[in-house]
Amino acid sequence: MLVIDLGDPPTGSPAPTGVVVAVGSTADIASPAAQPWVEHATFALTEDKVSDRRVITVASAAAAVTELTTRFEMWPQAATVCDEVLRSVDPAAPALAGVITESLAYSTLQSGGEFAAWLQQRGPATAPVLPDPVVAERDGDTLHIRFNRQARHNAFSNDARAALLEALDIARHDPSVDEVILSGNGPSFCSGGDLAEFGSFTDPASAHIARVRHSPALILDELTARLGMRCRARVHGQVLGSGLEMAAFCGWVEAHRDSVLGLPEMSLGLIPGAGGTVSVPRRIGRWRTAYLVMSGRTIDARTALDWGLVDAIELA
Repeated sequence: MLVIDLGDPPTGSPAPTGVVVAVGSTADIASPAAQPWVEHATFALTEDKVSDRRVITVASAAAAVTELTTRFEMWPQAATVCDEVLRSVDPAAPALAGVITESLAYSTLQSGGEFAAWLQQRGPATAPVLPDPVVAERDGDTLHIRFNRQARHNAFSNDARAALLEALDIARHDPSVDEVILSGNGPSFCSGGDLAEFGSFTDPASAHIARVRHSPALILDELTARLGMRCRARVHGQVLGSGLEMAAFCGWVEAHRDSVLGLPEMSLGLIPGAGGTVSVPRRIGRWRTAYLVMSGRTIDARTALDWGLVDAIELA
């Protein structure tokens, strides 16, 4: 990980690859000499208030760099692959190419030592089978789809994926459905993939094919293209990992004020694998997406609204 002082940036062009964290004040960031580094950086840090989507405001830049350095040293492969994927994916392009790129990278990391170390630390685990992991109800021309593994904070499991795909197919194939609302029962919208199921695919190549061929993200992207803001996500509680990644594909995301949003996959030696390297950068840019992944930090609903990760906050 290369740290760049924007107050005294190096001369010459940045290297084409590698995790780069730029640090500086708003004046440093605005200087012409710093612009190539701000644009190229994985992300930039400042202690000042900024609206620049390439920059994250932190309480202490020095402390943030120390924390990021520690995390990078623990998961250098995941951090590097995340940086490369985010640089290579064009959020403005059709989602399929980005989802394929992400999934191939995810499968590569599934075969790596960092994920293997996490699996060994976790030990054997079995995800409980819960009835009706996703429930769907039609009200006129509106289709309500709700995650329903409440005891697991709606952690996304294989059976939940299958049920979600079945529900989304109703809206996909029935043009009379003119609104889709995705939400979650219980204390959380979706806390991300069910960790008890991670590592259940012993063949990463087959897992890649399954991820792309059976992708809720691609269907949500398709529905948003047809319905726009009438493909909605209403999120609350934990909105993490795949939960956030899928919600971000929707045309309108409304967050309850208790929402906690983040992308924690790097601590498993992985990157987002449910389309998040496409959906989240579409909303907040690759820089803040990289920060969420590499820092492992969560943000609240107010910050998510300021960044554009959600479109409104529900106060009730």
